[in-house]
Amino acid sequence: MGMIKKYNLIKRKSTLSLLFLVVIAGCSPIVSNITDNLASNLTAAVLNQADPEIVRDGAPAYLLLLDSFIEGNPANPNVLSSAADLYASYAGIFVEDDSRSKILSKRALDYSKHALCLIYKSSCQWDSYSYDDYVSDLKNIKPKYADFILTYSISSLVYIRAHSEDWNAIARLPHIEASLEHYLKISPNKANLDSVYTYLGILSTLRPPALGGDFEKGKMYFEKAIDFSDGDNLSAKVEYAIGYARPLYDRELHDQLLNEVISSDPLKENYTLINVLAIKQAQNLIETADDYF
Repeated sequence: MGMIKKYNLIKRKSTLSLLFLVVIAGCSPIVSNITDNLASNLTAAVLNQADPEIVRDGAPAYLLLLDSFIEGNPANPNVLSSAADLYASYAGIFVEDDSRSKILSKRALDYSKHALCLIYKSSCQWDSYSYDDYVSDLKNIKPKYADFILTYSISSLVYIRAHSEDWNAIARLPHIEASLEHYLKISPNKANLDSVYTYLGILSTLRPPALGGDFEKGKMYFEKAIDFSDGDNLSAKVEYAIGYARPLYDRELHDQLLNEVISSDPLKENYTLINVLAIKQAQNLIETADDYF
């Protein structure tokens, strides 16, 4: 029962997927090649939007625009990866319907796989690789392809959450953790590593220790995320409370983190949208804390 409870965290509606928007804001080599500065400017506008409903209502039109780019150039890995970025973020944070989430997250993953396959042929066979073979082959990915690995990793996480009843999908979690760790080693882009650290913190605490979870490692990643953003990324504190403090029944740490989030100003450059959502989630977690603890 405890194992099932832990894995059900994948299904929670949190800032998990929107963190990716913070990450891709710094991936200009991918997005700026599509239509000059259109995509990068849109990403900045989304990140700095304080009204999540505006983003929810406006994003589908942009997804269709990206689909049209792919129709015109289906073998362009940059376009494919950009589409995967936005589909993963939209499916993960704004889509409430399970069936739609499954469809859109699969499109994100398919786009990211296709992009990787075009630039690194060996990745075309990754789904059939053992974990050891996967990690060995992953080491051959060069820094110039780091952003493609990141897109693939986050698209995979969103897909796994949408298909959390599929144990074959769940079994890919260690592979994705290895991908993100490799990204940290090779990425020339250091601007938004707080979100990557947060993902790794989530992955380290998602599974119980008997299945490979490491709560101390997760704590380290969460604290790195908070330090790296100078506390501006409020979602890191929320995920720290959910992934570490709650499972370990540390009420003092749990409430401290969430009250810090609630009392914070959400209006921070490139973090405003996720901070607004993080504050809302922190308020809900504080309200339900007595029932949990």
